Amino acid sequence: MSDLPRKAVTRTAKLAALPLGFAGRATWGLGKRIGGKSAEIVARELQQRTAEQLFKVLGELKGGAMKFGQAMSVFESALPEEVAGPYRAALTKLQEAAPPMPARTVHGVLEERLGAGWRELFLEFEDKPAAAASIGQVHRAVWHDGREVAVKVQYPGAGDALLSDLTQLSRFARLLGPLIPGMDIKPLITELRDRVSEELDYGLEAAAQRAHAEEFAGDPDVVVPAVVHQSEQVLVTEWMDGVPLSEVIADGTPEQRDGAGQLLARFLFSGPARTGLLHADPHPGNFRLLPGPAGADDTAGAWRLGVLDFGTVDRLPGGLPETIGTCLRMALAGEAETVYGLLCAEGFVRKSVALDPDAVLEYLLPIIEPAEVEAFGFTRGWMRAQAGRVADPRSPAHQLGRQLNLPPSYLLIHRVTLSTIGVLCQLGATVRLRDELEAWLPGFATAD
Repeated sequence: MSDLPRKAVTRTAKLAALPLGFAGRATWGLGKRIGGKSAEIVARELQQRTAEQLFKVLGELKGGAMKFGQAMSVFESALPEEVAGPYRAALTKLQEAAPPMPARTVHGVLEERLGAGWRELFLEFEDKPAAAASIGQVHRAVWHDGREVAVKVQYPGAGDALLSDLTQLSRFARLLGPLIPGMDIKPLITELRDRVSEELDYGLEAAAQRAHAEEFAGDPDVVVPAVVHQSEQVLVTEWMDGVPLSEVIADGTPEQRDGAGQLLARFLFSGPARTGLLHADPHPGNFRLLPGPAGADDTAGAWRLGVLDFGTVDRLPGGLPETIGTCLRMALAGEAETVYGLLCAEGFVRKSVALDPDAVLEYLLPIIEPAEVEAFGFTRGWMRAQAGRVADPRSPAHQLGRQLNLPPSYLLIHRVTLSTIGVLCQLGATVRLRDELEAWLPGFATAD
């Protein structure tokens, strides 16, 4: 099916097929084991079939279902390797591609939003999409002034579909658990649903992209395409080539991995400081690796990071909160009482809860290890160890973590930081994170 399915009953049925399909395959697996196949082989086949169905259903539905899949793909580095392996290829596909919208539908949207003479705005327009995402797809074209452009066209009915999908997925969250073991899915879906209305507004996206493009114009490290034209359901920006970050994750050289990781960390922390906005959709499909300025030869300088899709941003007029940097610096200095006081003041510890400051510091130190050393090697193994430590109900870290609170103003910052760390672990990049924190994070650098 190529058209975006809009009827709630159709979409609900497809989403329901995910957990039901898993149950059916589990029964099939039991039969295989009774027939003599080893449990290991059966489990591998079962996971592969589930991954294939996950991609097929989420990719066809696009909307919130695909947005959910993209969010999950960032976190796969936290899963045990025997579980993550069969899913990795299928989930990565969601970051770059989905079944396309028919050309006639695209033309209909362009005629409605740009006028009957929309073709006169372009010297060339490719009907075959260059990329597809959760609420729209991108076509390569040449604008009437000769510039190569990317034309993002929103799927008709995407808004209703997006909200409906996330509502349905929330209802199925418990049943979806077996698909991605070890992940608390419901809060992820709830947080995604809270943000989708902004992503549907291409006017807001164009404004955020313009702010970044103007600030990073001529920057040696980060490239943001300029906005050429914007109307409801259509966004035209300058075209940007480059190697998709998903390809670097799959086949990149160590130099590419380290360079991309350094630049990704730099953009995460410098963006809010320079624009007052936090790019809040850091999955690999939104980044490209481009050659750096001529003559650059250090790890990051040999490359530039191309950044796409500003549909979801967090507005931070003063940059990232200074409390984050101060708390991080004090934690690294072992100042348990100071850290605990800051966390209480910001609402990370509820007034009705009393915790041991030393226990809180012990909980935080492994997580902030990348900021303690000159260069840190991010790996899937490290990410899995952190996730396991916090998720194991028998662990003191799990018990303490359950008593901490995440204030609403920090929700998106928290998710973006975790997602970026997830991508760094997928890259397996060695990153001088402390350099970026000292340069861009308020409160982290020692006062003169």
